[in-house]
Amino acid sequence: MQEAMLRALQSFGGFRGDDGKPWLLAIVRNCHRTIRKRQANAATVPIEEEIDTGDGGLFVTPVGASDSNPESTAAGNADRRQLDLVLATMPEAFREVLVLRELEELSYRQIADITDVPIGTVMSRLARARALLKQRWLQMERSRP
Repeated sequence: MQEAMLRALQSFGGFRGDDGKPWLLAIVRNCHRTIRKRQANAATVPIEEEIDTGDGGLFVTPVGASDSNPESTAAGNADRRQLDLVLATMPEAFREVLVLRELEELSYRQIADITDVPIGTVMSRLARARALLKQRWLQMERSRP
């Protein structure tokens, strides 16, 4: 994030538009890709909370928020871990549009600008990502003891 913010600050004079969120997220995305390329060339030691996505990337399991009810906290943490696992196994292009739309609540136009693909591609990737998420979630639910 620090690298992305530094790049954004350095190129802020070239920003044109009304909404800075897609512009900043595109910078974050490009920084992430640059760092992943650098890390691919360097030896790394995996951390237990990281999940190998299968496409050369790692997905870090977020720490859950505290809750007053231990049972609901445990159930919520289990669901979050399951969702993290499902997302981590998805192809990066699908995971990317799903996170930008559902978690960041960006419009299709904003996602298209960030990912540098046409809106139609965003829409088809999002539909496929949702279907894949549903399919893998149900598979994991059926395999639970």
